Amino acid sequence: RVKKVHSQGGFGSKGYGYDWAISEAKKNLLRTTRQPVQATKYFSIDRVFRNETLDATHLAEFHQIEGVIADRGLTLGDLIGILYEFFKKLGIEKLRFKPAYNPYTEPSMEIFSYHEGLKIFRPEMLLPMGLPEDVTVIAWGLSLE
Repeated sequence: RVKKVHSQGGFGSKGYGYDWAISEAKKNLLRTTRQPVQATKYFSIDRVFRNETLDATHLAEFHQIEGVIADRGLTLGDLIGILYEFFKKLGIEKLRFKPAYNPYTEPSMEIFSYHEGLKIFRPEMLLPMGLPEDVTVIAWGLSLE
């Protein structure tokens, strides 16, 4: 199922337009994010690597905090509540959120003046995973640097 979606598209996606190969998928790769992991309650602090142009807000290597929760009935309000609680435990209680664009999630948000990367996965991104249609996946990723 993954090969077909990557090669030809499906579930609302046009696909990547190349022939997907298991030999390529098994190659070691520096992580760019932790979200490809199987859907579950998940939290990590890891070093990640990205092929990006360095500037005042982007590094090629950095530490990222990420979380993913899959359950029925999750909403954007649940994600915001989790983040308020998370930052409260860090001693940060005044947060504001603003809409943002992310190609994999909708809606997507940024925490105003702190970190970007908050989102709810778009349904067509979840269909290849075989999750029931009534399961929502919320996720976040925050850089430590």
